[in-house]
Amino acid sequence: MQIEIPVKIQNDLILKAARGQETGRTPVWLMRQAGRILPEYRKVRKSVSGFKELVQTPELACEVTLQPVDILGVDAAIIFSDILVIPEAMGLPYQLIENKGPFFEKTIKGLDDIDSLKIANPKEDLHYVLEAIRLTKTELDGKVPLIGFAGAPWTIFCYMLEGSGSKTFSKARKFLYTQHELAHQLLQKITDSTIAYLQAQFEAGADIVQLFDSWAGVLSPQLYKEFSLRYISQICDSIKNQHSANSIQRPVIVFAKGAYFSLKELGKLNCDVIGLDWNMDISESRKLIGETKTLQGNLDPAVLYADFQTIKNETKKMLNNFGPKQHIANLGHGVYPDTDVERVKCFIETIKEYEF
Repeated sequence: MQIEIPVKIQNDLILKAARGQETGRTPVWLMRQAGRILPEYRKVRKSVSGFKELVQTPELACEVTLQPVDILGVDAAIIFSDILVIPEAMGLPYQLIENKGPFFEKTIKGLDDIDSLKIANPKEDLHYVLEAIRLTKTELDGKVPLIGFAGAPWTIFCYMLEGSGSKTFSKARKFLYTQHELAHQLLQKITDSTIAYLQAQFEAGADIVQLFDSWAGVLSPQLYKEFSLRYISQICDSIKNQHSANSIQRPVIVFAKGAYFSLKELGKLNCDVIGLDWNMDISESRKLIGETKTLQGNLDPAVLYADFQTIKNETKKMLNNFGPKQHIANLGHGVYPDTDVERVKCFIETIKEYEF
């Protein structure tokens, strides 16, 4: 299927930065920018029975995706969804319990459970996300790029084994040691589903995608290389090969939280941007990753609890450390839900006004 060429984007700073091109100023967006920090989001959220209904209603997902573009002035929209739509599309449904997080009634325990899963068909199983992307692209009308996303296979694996969040993900890690081959079978199914999903997001209109490996930091360097990086690499290669065949180059961001031990290996991936969390030293990360990748990040989200002058000072320090080229400004993780909107705006405006 031929991917359609998108309409010209008026503010394409993030796409230029991802491709290593000159931007004039540093572009900025925020992980979790479409969410609980905005009163406008909370109003929409109250109109539905739960988070999943919001995710699965394209018109509402589109509405909350657009909110931070208009209210915060970010340089990109990111589609409102959840990384756990993939296990559900594979046959493992989840709930989102208010103030507690995700919960799976059934978890993966062995071969029979893995065999019962299917490779997700995005156009059937995740049609609501694709429709939300199409609606959002229409409403944006080329204003800013639209970011699509998915969870990296290891992070999805963690939830499918644990059934919820965890401080250690010991059940998932135990499975790597005790059910080595089965772990690879499950990770491959997740990978195949994720490749199809991200390619479908591009076809629906996403301009750039990000892989979130939120639980990268719970693995040892050796295990991370075997059970995460190899599958992230598959995803990046597949997307890039697909786009090469269609003569369209759309960027891929990889954000592996806590994987400071694998920055050199991350730099070898067939992607365009590497996201850094706030514990990663900027200059050291650049040396390890190399000069060919754009870096994204990495202000500590907790800085946005500080007074306005401190926010400005820390933001300028971050920008100065990254330098004027090959940088997309962001936080080192998602913005915390109790963050004051005006402080978020201060962060964004400081970036837009900064001159090197």
